[in-house]
Amino acid sequence: MPEVLSTFRQHPGDQAPDFSLPDASGHIVARADASGPAGLLVVFACNYCPFVVHLAEALGELAREIAAQGVHTVAINPNDVEKNPQDSAEHMPEFARQYRWDFPYLLDESQEVAKAYGAACTPDFFLLDAAGRIAYMGQFDDSRPRSGRTPHGGDLREAVRRMIEGEEPLVRPYPSSGCSIKWKPGRKPEWWDSGI
Repeated sequence: MPEVLSTFRQHPGDQAPDFSLPDASGHIVARADASGPAGLLVVFACNYCPFVVHLAEALGELAREIAAQGVHTVAINPNDVEKNPQDSAEHMPEFARQYRWDFPYLLDESQEVAKAYGAACTPDFFLLDAAGRIAYMGQFDDSRPRSGRTPHGGDLREAVRRMIEGEEPLVRPYPSSGCSIKWKPGRKPEWWDSGI
């Protein structure tokens, strides 16, 4: 289970890329529709990666907590399902139900949204403020599969608090880490080999 770190190709204050993607049933959700009055947490995730599974339940809990503060959550599955059939759309609703994800879980079949965000791994986290600017990119917390530490979402929770209270963002947050995004043939970003 090789661990890949996110690339920080976006910067705090950058306008986040827009998106309009389907869920497993084909219902289209745009970024503006998913966003809450105080912002949006965008999580690149999938069904199979052990790093996602490790924190999936805690992510569902954190999403409910921050929703009460006006920050909504959306998960986006960017993986090539030919390489990873377990990540296909047919398995997404059950995965979301199992971990009580009460937020949209969308499919980035073209992988264009993952590329636009500079996402490198699953999970990869991008916290957007009410104006759609990036307020935080980084890890959920310091737990990892087989680390013996229970996922708690401390880093992300602190980032949300700072954003809502208008404080400076975390300095040099530790990047997200997880399984590399499974790119389709010819879809791998130009920066992938040199910048990851």
